Amino acid sequence: MSFLAKPVIFLLCLAPGAYLAYAVYLAFTGGENLLGPDPAQFLSLETGEWAIRLLILSLAITPLRYLFNWPVLFRFRRMIGLFAYFYVCLHLLVFLMFLLQWQWGDIGTEIAERPFITIGFAAFIILTPLAATSFNIAQRKLGRNWKRLHRLSYAASILGALHVIWIVRSSYFDAVLYGGLVALLLGYRLLRKYSKAVQQFSLLK
Repeated sequence: MSFLAKPVIFLLCLAPGAYLAYAVYLAFTGGENLLGPDPAQFLSLETGEWAIRLLILSLAITPLRYLFNWPVLFRFRRMIGLFAYFYVCLHLLVFLMFLLQWQWGDIGTEIAERPFITIGFAAFIILTPLAATSFNIAQRKLGRNWKRLHRLSYAASILGALHVIWIVRSSYFDAVLYGGLVALLLGYRLLRKYSKAVQQFSLLK
């Protein structure tokens, strides 16, 4: 059954985007309103939250692999990370299309004057080269530099969490959940790097 795992995870990751695309299609064709009274805000929040959820999930692969002794989990890390970038791109597209209305001249002003947009755009800039070099051929060409480059995902996850927390600041639960998970996952990595006890600890032997 393991050969089914990748297609199943692929479809699960794609499902939220497919639902949002269907909801937008209905809105443009006069069908049922699935986007609520403020479609632009709904799409912005949904794409942003799915981006950070999948980014956090990709960060969780390494701790889960070591804590539960499941090396097979590494097979899914790249796909989940690319889906996180996919939702980041959708989030940016929603911003450009519905909120900025393709006013390209206003992009610089928005980035400079609105800190949560500055943070989000910085996360996008960091994630773009990571997505572009996530494939085997780039890994071979970059060699050791590939790991150094992809450690920037830690910075991107912090910026992404701050961006989403800022947007959904009315929800303390989301702020604590996303911020806490990012802190926990990065803290585990730091402890594992310097503590032999953490390196040797596993919930399943």
